[in-house]
Amino acid sequence: MTHPKKERTFVILKPDAIQRGLVGEIIQRFERIGLKIVGMKMHMADEANLWDHYSKDDAWFLKKGERIVENKKALGHTVDREAIEYGKDIIRAVVNYMRAGPVITMVIEGNNASAIVKRLVGGTEPATADTGTIRGDFSLDSYNLCDVDNSRGMRNLIHCTDPADGEGAQDREIGIWFSDEEIVKYKLVTEAMLYDVDLNGILE
Repeated sequence: MTHPKKERTFVILKPDAIQRGLVGEIIQRFERIGLKIVGMKMHMADEANLWDHYSKDDAWFLKKGERIVENKKALGHTVDREAIEYGKDIIRAVVNYMRAGPVITMVIEGNNASAIVKRLVGGTEPATADTGTIRGDFSLDSYNLCDVDNSRGMRNLIHCTDPADGEGAQDREIGIWFSDEEIVKYKLVTEAMLYDVDLNGILE
């Protein structure tokens, strides 16, 4: 069994985070709470990896598409396709957005890493994300604005593994973007204060 302090989760800093110069600020939030970066690289996201990453079934596409159709009708936009195709457009738009510029992918390690990163990142929609979260503090995009702009990808700075996706979601996402050799095992001095049972070695 893996020790809780070795739990890993996955993060992508999206093109808008990089273009807006927020990389350092975002990483600082992870580091100052005590999480450790064990894998990180900047690159252009591979399109096939993105489709694997955002893998959805037809039920998901249909549910999302029906909401888009309702919004289009409310906005007076033309509805000329089946709802499921509008649902698939969500992932098409996300893939286009994620390939607009370089991204930074990261593997982050620490106690309860997935839940803590999700809390720091905030809700998916920046306009309604809590103040104090990454999305709530640094973005103002909204579902409505995406719909008005004809279903473009949500510019919400960052992706993180959602614990609600179930056990193994972190490993699945990490496996898409990182090989085992790209994840570094090392110790931080600060880990003694976070995790050592009896804090031996602090006093001289």
